[in-house]
Amino acid sequence: MNSVTRSLPVSGLGDMSNESRMIATPWSRMLRGIGLGQYPIDYDAAVAGHIRDAFDRLAKKVSPSDGYTLFCRDMADFTLRVAEPGGDRDWMAPAVGPLLEAVRSVPNPYYRATAGSILMDAFAKLGLDLSLLVNDERDFPAEVLGMLDEIAPDAIPDENQGRHGEYERVSACCTVFLALGQLGLRDRLVTAERNHVVEALNLLEHFPIPYFCGRVGGMLMSVIALLGYTEHIFDGERDYMAEVLGYLTRADEVGNWPAFPNPMPTPWLKVYPLLTMLNAVAMCGRAEYLTQPIDALAESRKLMSEIPWNTRVHMSQYYVIALHNLGRLADQLPDLNSFMQDVTAVLDIVDPGENFSPRGNAYPYIIELSMMTGRMDLIPDEALVRMADSFPDLDRVGDWTNSIDDNRANRAFPFSYALNVLGEIGAAELIFTPRERYEGRSAITWFVDDLSEDTREEGDRISMLDHCLVSYALRMRGADAGQTKLFQSFSFPFSG
Repeated sequence: MNSVTRSLPVSGLGDMSNESRMIATPWSRMLRGIGLGQYPIDYDAAVAGHIRDAFDRLAKKVSPSDGYTLFCRDMADFTLRVAEPGGDRDWMAPAVGPLLEAVRSVPNPYYRATAGSILMDAFAKLGLDLSLLVNDERDFPAEVLGMLDEIAPDAIPDENQGRHGEYERVSACCTVFLALGQLGLRDRLVTAERNHVVEALNLLEHFPIPYFCGRVGGMLMSVIALLGYTEHIFDGERDYMAEVLGYLTRADEVGNWPAFPNPMPTPWLKVYPLLTMLNAVAMCGRAEYLTQPIDALAESRKLMSEIPWNTRVHMSQYYVIALHNLGRLADQLPDLNSFMQDVTAVLDIVDPGENFSPRGNAYPYIIELSMMTGRMDLIPDEALVRMADSFPDLDRVGDWTNSIDDNRANRAFPFSYALNVLGEIGAAELIFTPRERYEGRSAITWFVDDLSEDTREEGDRISMLDHCLVSYALRMRGADAGQTKLFQSFSFPFSG
């Protein structure tokens, strides 16, 4: 077997940027569109062509009403034109208006706010002039901030209908607040007329179950800390971090666990929101919340030990990054090499084609954490090939799969994760170039060709691939692209 080319962006945890430490996991990036474009690289004309081709194919498959995919195609093309070296910029200003109209054309208010946030974040990372968005003719950031008021609770049409509460609105607050901060407009969030930060924190009490509250609450508080508004979390009339952490301890009492097509162990459902909250503790620099209302590190360690390794790997990235950010990795995981050997051993245990999750997305978590910890030597080429060639297997029923329909409808989940991590390690040719497994087509061509008519079965799951491709385009802004001023000015309180 020919060796798979690799080009690693980091050689260990110490190389990670503040943005990658804060928004490390693919869930937030692929599902929620926050923190796209991490690990910048130089412009690559071949990859740019693959991205444009993928979006052109997607545009022909999705419903004409899918304004979100069409916006993402326009956003990726705009980004690639800016990133391509040697071109003039005369085209740029006239192109902004149509791009903003593409955002406004997205019918769903959650996705419309997300689209606006992706655009603003990209403008900041590309170093474009703010006057393109705020001038005598327009105030686009104000428009996007106003979109938050249009997002209704419990509007996600999936198996957890009725359990989400304000999940979408709080998720959108994370992306919108961060995007405004990236543009240097954080002061718009807290004014004499309205405190958007406190309003978002108040939404956390409207979550029917702890799982969703902790998972999105951790990201919200991390964003607030990055923006320098931690006083609103702790020092007002309420202590929102204490409230959420206390809510997590009542998970057994509350019950009403989240539903998944393939059920997950109860310890997994408990540790996921706890680890996201631990990362918020790390961002906020409040060590007392590690021991109140419970010893959170001891509880995390206990819960992790109770999860079988084949699903524990999904939480391993959350766990390692939270401990690293807290400055507690050495005492909580004194033998990181041994831990990573256990993580990567799962490559020989699970079949990535058995189901879309948790099997289908296990490999990306394992590979990305190995990259972050500098242990890519533990990832054989065979594992990368096995992951890239696994997607047709989702058309069969494995030992732990509810139905073929679930796998097909959710195939964008593992596919976007796989493309994201292969791009990060410089091995995206496994997805972009023709392969025997796909009868001479590339994996991405096969994937798009196999989508249902108007993507009716996949629905908004297609947004994960949209985000993956936009993120890849934004990465190509130059290998020497530094962090934005917002992230440069932040220091993790516990670990520097």
